Amino acid sequence: MATPGILLVDKPGGLTSHDVVARTRRAFGTRKVGHAGTLDPMATGLLVIGIEGATRLLTYIVGADKTYEATIRLGAATSTDDAEGGILHTADPAALVAVEDAAIDAGVAALTGAISQVPSAVSAIKVDGRRAYDRVRAGEKVVLEPREVVVSRFDVLARRRDDHALDLDVVVDCSSGTYIRSLARDLGAALGVGGHLTALRRTRVGPFDVRDAVSIDALDTAPVLTPGEAAARVLPVLPVTADEARDLRHGKRLAGQAVRLDGPLAAAIEDDGALVGIVEKRGADVKSAMNMPEVSR
Repeated sequence: MATPGILLVDKPGGLTSHDVVARTRRAFGTRKVGHAGTLDPMATGLLVIGIEGATRLLTYIVGADKTYEATIRLGAATSTDDAEGGILHTADPAALVAVEDAAIDAGVAALTGAISQVPSAVSAIKVDGRRAYDRVRAGEKVVLEPREVVVSRFDVLARRRDDHALDLDVVVDCSSGTYIRSLARDLGAALGVGGHLTALRRTRVGPFDVRDAVSIDALDTAPVLTPGEAAARVLPVLPVTADEARDLRHGKRLAGQAVRLDGPLAAAIEDDGALVGIVEKRGADVKSAMNMPEVSR
């Protein structure tokens, strides 16, 4: 059995997230592998991979805020809101030239903060049990409902103009569920010239950074965070004694111990660094929300 843990992988372009999971399964000799948040084949960057029992932690990672670096091309709209789709329309060169920096800044500002966003039709969102992108590829028209997301940072780092396009290099901090392709689409629409993504890289998922990730070709020798190390990055830590760990694993509550939790959830960790599980407040008590296998360290 592979050692449980969290693996950080820098996904290259051209591979699906499932491709990375499959490669990880082969490298670690286990079928029990999952990831915390899909990246499109075109995108590169951080995939947080769970191995063996640590897949249970992915639930507490997938909803974390994320950081992306991207290039938005103004001047053309595509069917997928990125460079892999067909061009729906292009802007007149004169209209593109007329787009001033101040208008771009205003458009970016309007897409910053708490916003209502319609996901791209080729997203992985399920519609009646099927992924939206599968329905689009089958020729169906898909219109998704808007959702509330938070874009806490949307900064333009560089601007490049030519006769046919205006490229913006941007960095975005956002809540889980935010679609950067949709930001590109909506910015282009607001400016009247269309827009889509030509590059996308995820550099952060919660406390995990792509700078600590390994390449897809280095999986065999990749360092793996123990469940305890990973959980301590994601949640506040509740140190527990051996007796408390046993009680939690057996489904018993820690009576009157809710005052020891700084928030609604915490990672219960023994002195040796073993992750007992994720615990939650239940009135004045602490109880397990998720238990790890006892062999995990």
